[in-house]
Amino acid sequence: MITLKLLLQVAFRNLFKSWVNLIIGGVIFFATFLVVTGGALLDSIDSSMSRSIIGSIAGHLQVYSDKSKEELALFGAMGGETDIAALDSFAPIKAALEKHPNVQTVVPMGTSGALITSGNTVDLTLARLRALYRKNTAEGETAERRGQIDSLKQHVRQLAELLQSELATRRELIREDQVDPADAAALERARSEAFWADFDKDPLGSLEFLENQLAPQVADGDLLYIRYVGTDLASFQKTFDRMQIVDGEAVPPGKRGMLLSKFFYEEFLKLKSARRMDLIKEARDMNKKTIALDPLLQRYVKETSTQTREIVFQLDPIKTKQATARLQDILKSQETDLSRLLSSFLTVNDENFDLRYKQFYEQLVPLLDLYRIKLGDKLTITAFSRTGYVQSVSVPIYGTYQFSGLEKSPLAGAVNLMDLVSFRELYGYLTEEAKAEIAQLKQKSGAAEVKREDAEEALFGEESSPTLVAEATPGLINDDEQVSANTAALRSEDMLKRVYSQKELEDGMVLSAAIILKDPEELNATLAELARTQELKDLKLRVVSWQQAVGIIGQFVLMMKMVLWGVIVILFVVVLAIINNAVMMATLQRVREVGTMRAIGAQRSFILSMILLETVVLGLAFGGLGAGAGSALISWLGNVGIPAGTEELYFFFSGPRLLPTLGANNLITAFALVVGVSLFSTLYPAFLATRVSPVTAMQTDE
Repeated sequence: MITLKLLLQVAFRNLFKSWVNLIIGGVIFFATFLVVTGGALLDSIDSSMSRSIIGSIAGHLQVYSDKSKEELALFGAMGGETDIAALDSFAPIKAALEKHPNVQTVVPMGTSGALITSGNTVDLTLARLRALYRKNTAEGETAERRGQIDSLKQHVRQLAELLQSELATRRELIREDQVDPADAAALERARSEAFWADFDKDPLGSLEFLENQLAPQVADGDLLYIRYVGTDLASFQKTFDRMQIVDGEAVPPGKRGMLLSKFFYEEFLKLKSARRMDLIKEARDMNKKTIALDPLLQRYVKETSTQTREIVFQLDPIKTKQATARLQDILKSQETDLSRLLSSFLTVNDENFDLRYKQFYEQLVPLLDLYRIKLGDKLTITAFSRTGYVQSVSVPIYGTYQFSGLEKSPLAGAVNLMDLVSFRELYGYLTEEAKAEIAQLKQKSGAAEVKREDAEEALFGEESSPTLVAEATPGLINDDEQVSANTAALRSEDMLKRVYSQKELEDGMVLSAAIILKDPEELNATLAELARTQELKDLKLRVVSWQQAVGIIGQFVLMMKMVLWGVIVILFVVVLAIINNAVMMATLQRVREVGTMRAIGAQRSFILSMILLETVVLGLAFGGLGAGAGSALISWLGNVGIPAGTEELYFFFSGPRLLPTLGANNLITAFALVVGVSLFSTLYPAFLATRVSPVTAMQTDE
């Protein structure tokens, strides 16, 4: 004990005695600071990202078919959609999983994607016009509907005039032979008085001409990729408590319907000029950016002021006059061209932006359709089914939703929610209605079911079944009788009104299922236990953690940790070399001192312990300072937060700011590494010091 006390006194005496010790201490300080702060930040990101993934779509665990050719990737794989085998029924999967004492909830899921079109301005206007004519046919014409029809017809005529103006401009810029004569002829007809004078004689035929010949010339419609998750919407909302309805309402339990992500709705379905104005405002208000200094905001301003076509095309003649008058009043201008007025109005700067933003929403937006698809509209989604044929489903949009804290995240915002029945139909599984329709058609036609292996014999054999031979029947087919008798109860509207039971939802196919645990701390143990369960093996199920279920995104933090530890390994190799050389220099400077101590009776073990203990004290002192500085920085960042500079970081930060925390493991790891490397790098110089001869050391010159 006395020896240890003496060694500590010597170690503390020599702590700041040599400039070499200060160099070693500085290296130890920096290394400890890096390990503490880097480890704490990555652990915090890992924790935040896990909250984002678990709380938004994945749950703690996921199960899917063991027959799948690829691994599950809920947010999509690098090459697109993954090839996941379907599970024919969710009910036995749920029953098997809920037997485990740590399983709280099991939610059915299926992810897929499709291309949709939001339609261009002419398409949308003509669709409204067609709906009004059909309503007149079904219910009789009213004065109100006649007024709406006349207004829409005037709008279409104005659109034809605008297209003619654009065509004239194009002719000035390109050769005449590059202009499609068919487009020019269609425009001439759509602008002619004769066409509109005869419009009401055959309104549906006239609309068909406009849809086929005029609408394709307006290229302002968007072809969008929509990613959707089919699920039990009621169960999903109860299970994932971060989910909140923003606009509209939740899809009623058991009904067909869809909830669009608020991010997707704003980013892709909103009027582009309005969206860019929103982005400028968010950047100025939240990130304190300025138009004068930020190139991205300058680009938004330029695009908004030059791309006024989508606004001009939306306005009918009456609204065009209203918008022109309002802009003339705001700008104190006598200009009558709406495009020029809009361009001048939307050329904003830091001084007038807030006022122009307010005026845009107060004066112009009420005259416009702010969104291509409105809540309550039916969205038609066309996708390739599992067998490769094209399948379409029309689902009503009940509202928009978002995950709390992930409002700006493109990853979380890319997921739209669809009812399970519609998802199964798109995927290619027959609904009960489709099965009933096929059964009715079979019964009515008298068709016989033939096995694949017997098909050739049945069709071409000598004793072929008479039910396989069709005879031509003279006369016309009675469409009303054939169609209405079989499909009256199966019309789209009827299916949308139907309420599906919980049993119907759970008995059908799914692609995967999310598992929410009662105790998330037991995730790894529960995963291992479920993987060993014979019942799940019999069901051919594969159980994976949330990190595996989300594909490459789940490995992001692991890759970042590997990078950090790679840097730390390189750093500590350098640190080892620096400390080794520095201690070697310090030892050589103390050869006379060591020799004197040996001459008066100090053993080699004492000299070795002295040098090693000095290194330990040096490591603890400067390592403590580095750990303290790192802890102070993490504590400060934990209070103020690290802002998510990009929308992608919202997902990894689980919100607009990352609030890092420091764990005891970060400090323990830092001290263990620093002290271990310091001792290891000191062993050789200390060993050399013990080999110094007392006589040789005392004869050494100063």
